[in-house]
Amino acid sequence: MALLSSLALRAQDVVLISEGNYVRGTIQGTNYASVILKTEDGKVSQYEATKIKEFIWNGQTYVSKPIIIKKKMEHRFFRLLEYGAANLYAIGGTDAGIDEPQPKAAPRVRPSIAIGGGSGGMGGLGGGVGISIGSGRRSEPGKQKQKMPESYFIEKPGTGPMIEIPVEGGNSESKNQHIKNALLQKLTNDEDLAERIKATENFDAKLIRAFVAAYNDMKK
Repeated sequence: MALLSSLALRAQDVVLISEGNYVRGTIQGTNYASVILKTEDGKVSQYEATKIKEFIWNGQTYVSKPIIIKKKMEHRFFRLLEYGAANLYAIGGTDAGIDEPQPKAAPRVRPSIAIGGGSGGMGGLGGGVGISIGSGRRSEPGKQKQKMPESYFIEKPGTGPMIEIPVEGGNSESKNQHIKNALLQKLTNDEDLAERIKATENFDAKLIRAFVAAYNDMKK
């Protein structure tokens, strides 16, 4: 993480394949299962989430993480929001279309990702993630890229897998209770923060992130 942070200060996007092994260029897009990078010499390469560790796009870090999708272990890129004793990631909520040509001899990937905001169980993506592989077409000029609904995922090392926290779709008693349970399960050993979480009636993305940031500040 420190390596990518230092590289990010030099502008350009970066793909970290392994420790000390990275490639600079311009990220063309991601569907959260793969990412496209164009280098200064014009070479376009596709990197799968199973093959690299992280990438930085427009100053934001995306980390490859294992996750269970339809009872199968796969890897997806998660945007890092908060880092410390507890980590908060996001998937969706950004333009995820790829409108640059794919590398030769590689299939074109069209994002068709549906992020469920339902139960958000342990290690799941709710409605699941689907990646369409096909001929595809380059996006028409001026055509808006597909925007995916956003979900947060919280993890704390040593406390089990990530838990999904739905942040879109409006407030409901069941949704707020699910968010409350997830935060209390991961943000442990802080009685004051736990009381504040329990007393909260409605959660949104900004508040969830604030709770995680406060927890990490207290644990430094």
